[in-house]
Amino acid sequence: MLAAVAAYGAWGLLPIFFRLLHHVNPVEIVGQRILWSLLLVMALLLARQSLPGLSTILRDRRLMLPLAGSALMIGMNWLIYVWAVNAGHVIATSLGYFLNPLVNVGLGVLLLHEKLRRGQMAAIGIAAVGVAIMAATALTTLWISVTLALTFAFYGLIRKLTPVAPMMGLGVETLLLTPPAIGYLFWLSAHGGVSFGQDMMTTILLIIAGAVTTVPLVLFATAAQRLSMTTLGLLQYLAPTLQFLCGTLLFGEKLTAGQMASFALIWLSLILFATDSLTAARRNRLATV
Repeated sequence: MLAAVAAYGAWGLLPIFFRLLHHVNPVEIVGQRILWSLLLVMALLLARQSLPGLSTILRDRRLMLPLAGSALMIGMNWLIYVWAVNAGHVIATSLGYFLNPLVNVGLGVLLLHEKLRRGQMAAIGIAAVGVAIMAATALTTLWISVTLALTFAFYGLIRKLTPVAPMMGLGVETLLLTPPAIGYLFWLSAHGGVSFGQDMMTTILLIIAGAVTTVPLVLFATAAQRLSMTTLGLLQYLAPTLQFLCGTLLFGEKLTAGQMASFALIWLSLILFATDSLTAARRNRLATV
């Protein structure tokens, strides 16, 4: 439980960290994030004597193709998230992660042919109304929320269907993202625009970006092995809630009337969704006794 709270809490407070790097090009932040994440992940795999397993995955085309897709999804997600935070759209990013569990359910129905319970159908219907209101009143930032929700949902779907351990998968993804990251950073350096090394604080923060990426994922993997999916599903709302509070209380972002109505409906849908999940989990436990 502590590992799960720490992971979601860290993700929820990421806007504070990335705001400290508001003067750095978002693409450079993501590029540095990839490189330092790679070093940390490789060190962890080495400590766990898992590098031979990583080499095996790299030679397996059936695993590399979906992992290339998941790398693309998480790379897009990181880039849009960092840009949105530093452009003053933290509330829009929080909406994306509030929508994420509902998008996951939708993908499960459409692509995995899963069945919806009545509570889930009601939750998705109410959320759809909320998104429609957001589309009508805050169209300029809606794409941020929807893109974050979709990229992270497809990332989760691909990883769910790919039989690779979390840390191994992250290692492959960062390896695949490293060449374009290095290429961009070299190009940026040649044009005098790289921020790494210009001052000590910026350099330290860019290095820490690797740990900020990797440590919550390790904590989450630890929690996922010991907690039920229902508990994890409810705890995941901690991250977007903290992001929302960062946007409104720390960064002074204003909520429009349309956004307030949209968030109210989406929160209502999440309450229905969580209640339905708890009820279903309790029913399943009773059925197995």
